[in-house]
Amino acid sequence: MSAIFDRAILDQAGRRRVVVTGAGAISPIGNDWPAMFQRLRERRNAVRRIDEWDIYDGLNTKLAAPAQPFELPPHYNRKTMRGMGRVAVMAVRASEVALEQAGLLGDPLLKSGRVGVANGSSAGTHSAIGDFGRMLNEHTTAGINATTYIKMMSHTAPVNIGVFFGLTGRIITTSSACTSGSQGVGSAYETVRAGKQVAMLAGGSEQLDATAAAVFDTLFATSVRNDEPQATPRPFDANRDGLVLGEGACTLILEDLEHARARGANIVAEVVGYGTNSDGQHVTQPSSETMAQAMRLALEDAGLPASAIGYVNAHGTATEHGDIAESRATAEVFGSNVPFSSLKSYVGHTLGACGALEAWASIEMMREGWFSPNLNLENVDPRCAELDYVAGEGRALQTEYVMSNNFAFGGINTSLIFRRWRD
Repeated sequence: MSAIFDRAILDQAGRRRVVVTGAGAISPIGNDWPAMFQRLRERRNAVRRIDEWDIYDGLNTKLAAPAQPFELPPHYNRKTMRGMGRVAVMAVRASEVALEQAGLLGDPLLKSGRVGVANGSSAGTHSAIGDFGRMLNEHTTAGINATTYIKMMSHTAPVNIGVFFGLTGRIITTSSACTSGSQGVGSAYETVRAGKQVAMLAGGSEQLDATAAAVFDTLFATSVRNDEPQATPRPFDANRDGLVLGEGACTLILEDLEHARARGANIVAEVVGYGTNSDGQHVTQPSSETMAQAMRLALEDAGLPASAIGYVNAHGTATEHGDIAESRATAEVFGSNVPFSSLKSYVGHTLGACGALEAWASIEMMREGWFSPNLNLENVDPRCAELDYVAGEGRALQTEYVMSNNFAFGGINTSLIFRRWRD
């Protein structure tokens, strides 16, 4: 290990400080921050009717927010993409953009064993899962080949990231549904902070598929406003009728501060706090008590009082139980005055990608000094807690700290805190 890495800058608790030096994303409202920022300012969501889903008898929702088209450079070819489904392709491409922004693309550091991956998705590529399902139903292996499992496996995205860039550090798979991306960022932060890696590619991804929509449809948790896609989802609104799925990917480059400074990297933000826990009660019914505790764990990790947080990015799925529990947990920790909004009203629920995408957008909004409003929030559900729900034109706000929260099936709760970077 180099002397540069050994001479770490420590925080007040004697731990290495961790910064974000690059980001790459694919999302329903754009694949770079200028495009996303413009769409947020225009207050237009990306939800549309998916006519291709009409063939599925019994599927009530026909709404989704597909990712914006993205181009792949020539080196994405048959050989390099052999083991990739769409979920892995998006994760790899987002990672490449992030590495380029961080100034690390092609750097020998990547193959030194000092750079790892913490990344996840709810599942692998659904069509590959279907190939094995066909085997069980039709008793044939037709359609299954040497790469089917590679595309299907839950760790297909982080493994493909590692292979594509020749990474020889640790791979942490965070396949935990809606907290896959936030656990990826949190696990990477803890890994770099502990001095186990000098940098980590952190985040999550998810591809859109009708089978994923069916999961929530069977729970009566999807929006069925099929003829008015711009009016849904409606997080925290009394007239919401459920979530809308989205897709995308986001990778953040998390790096030891001393290493980043020594190589002259552009620092985007600092990661200062992470909290995660579990409900221990029910697989699909959220608990406001443990949600609140996850936020407190993040604050404790950051050494901050609740009053230091200037904005909270909500998980905000637009489901009844989720919205009520999350709003009450947030109010329990912060009181009624914290600015609070959900990006899912623009991009839908991107599942494994949302934790990273929403954290990155929160960072960028903090840098802009402007935070997006909740779309379609006209009448706050009276069962939701009293909070400062950002609405209308958005909110011009200068703050040093933002929090981004995500909560998943299985009762997995995550909270991340980022600090504005000032040279």
